Amino acid sequence: MNFYGYRRPDGRVGVRNHVLILPASVCASDTTRIISQQVTGSVTFNNQNGCSQVPPDQELTMDVMAGFAANPNIYGTVVVSLGCENCQMDLVVDAIKVRTNKPLKSVIIQEAGGTLKAIEQAVRYAKEMVQEASLLRREEFPISELIVGTECGGSDPTSGLAANPVVGELSDRMVDLGGTSILSETTEFIGAEHILAKRGKNEEVRQRILDIVHRYEKALQLVGEEVREGNPSPGNKAGGITTLEEKPLGCIHKGGHRVINAVYDYAKQVEEKGLVIMDTPGNDPSSVAAMVAGGAQVIVFTTGRGTPTGNPISPVIKITGNKLTYAAMEDNIDFDASPAIYGEKTLGELGDELLQMVVDTANGKQTKAESLGYTEIAIARVCNYV
Repeated sequence: MNFYGYRRPDGRVGVRNHVLILPASVCASDTTRIISQQVTGSVTFNNQNGCSQVPPDQELTMDVMAGFAANPNIYGTVVVSLGCENCQMDLVVDAIKVRTNKPLKSVIIQEAGGTLKAIEQAVRYAKEMVQEASLLRREEFPISELIVGTECGGSDPTSGLAANPVVGELSDRMVDLGGTSILSETTEFIGAEHILAKRGKNEEVRQRILDIVHRYEKALQLVGEEVREGNPSPGNKAGGITTLEEKPLGCIHKGGHRVINAVYDYAKQVEEKGLVIMDTPGNDPSSVAAMVAGGAQVIVFTTGRGTPTGNPISPVIKITGNKLTYAAMEDNIDFDASPAIYGEKTLGELGDELLQMVVDTANGKQTKAESLGYTEIAIARVCNYV
């Protein structure tokens, strides 16, 4: 099975052809918003971090920024910084260059002479990149070039009964075709981590799965908090999920049945083929951001209650197993998995249909989140700002 995409200088293949206007910190985020509004073909996001962060948090932010720029859906990047933040321009540029050799420009607001001069300079850079990107044409590639990130949010019992198992069928097909599937949301492994660990390809992977779960729980306990105080959410409970342990038993279905080949820290570049895990929070925008930073060109996102979440860089396909949610939020949901519950279609049939939707999306078809312009992101943090 093949799709049509854009070959990048670093060898990877994109399914979109954006120019990224990258804010190095919160102090540059409004400026990048103004820049992007003036450049058709560009994307940006609201970076709430980049300054006043302890080193572990700064590393998370740097990994997301470098990963976004390196994501193959990006043609090139214009980095904009204020000039005095912790994530200094040279650090950001160097981090990006470690991951990719794609076109890269930088603008420092304080050195450019203020906001208006910085905007003018960045707009010129971005417009030149968009013109260059417009010359590219899609080429045919095997599906083995794709990394698909899997996510669930606003879950209800139909997520574990239908939507997540259908995504698991997709995951198995991606792996069997030589591609990559990412299983995320460490907090939603709690109570089922032993089941996942048995699927690790070796003892190192098996232990890493257990370690990331225990580390997450201990990190919250160190500040006197308990993960179960915030998870399941009120929406999960209203939908019929009663305990945190119930959620993982549905969540892990997104990983299908294949061997787990590797475990990656938050937002690190995914290199391994097959099924892998990324250590992310259960918070949807921050988990999706990490997988996109890791190289995922497409995100497949299940929801029982319904959610509009998107991403500025990678298309997000929304799936529900709840036919009432699909009827109520058809403007937001791309795929109805409820026929699996009512015996109208098998999981295998729906898995085939979802794989075709992923291919169609990779070929350029917009998801509903894309067409609505949803681009929210968040970046994980270890502790408070300093």
